[in-house]
Amino acid sequence: MVGSCNGCVIAMRGKDCVAISTDRRFCLPSYTAGEEFEKIFNLAPRLYIGLTGLQTDILTVQQRLVHRRHAYEVNTGSLITPKILTELLSQMLYEHRFAPFYVEPIIAGMDPYTLEPYVSSMDLLGCTIDSPDFVVVGTCTDQMLGTCESLWHPNLDSDGLFEAISRASVASGGRDIISGYGARVYLIEHDKVTVRLIRTRMD
Repeated sequence: MVGSCNGCVIAMRGKDCVAISTDRRFCLPSYTAGEEFEKIFNLAPRLYIGLTGLQTDILTVQQRLVHRRHAYEVNTGSLITPKILTELLSQMLYEHRFAPFYVEPIIAGMDPYTLEPYVSSMDLLGCTIDSPDFVVVGTCTDQMLGTCESLWHPNLDSDGLFEAISRASVASGGRDIISGYGARVYLIEHDKVTVRLIRTRMD
């Protein structure tokens, strides 16, 4: 079904960990069409992308990025890093600047060689922001920025990072009429990825 899939995505850096969270609502302009539309995709071990925007463009960008990631690893014989994936995605979006994909991406993960946490976001033309703390995209960015600024602080451990991003997701999603229906949080550490569902507003 073609339609909008707005919602919100947050990513935060911690000490030797990174987390990314999204709401689960899929809405059209005037009503909720689903409660389980995925906006976060695993592209490599310890590497995820979150996408908000138009549903068809979300799926198209995700599929094309998977192909570019495979091509890069085959051609270079090395694992893709979050920084290189960001550059590949930025280039792909800029190539389509005259007929852009209506998506707002966030990339979150850990470098496979250094295990350094990484988060970045970009606009629909591929203009990138690498962040040392957190990034947000979606329909309630003002609310997310405010809550993230009050909850995040440097060197959060995995438990503190999960608490901060979960509280930010609940607080900001509760103030946006086209977000919500629960949130899914991915907590990425050097040896594991933990996925948890949290309860948010259901109206």
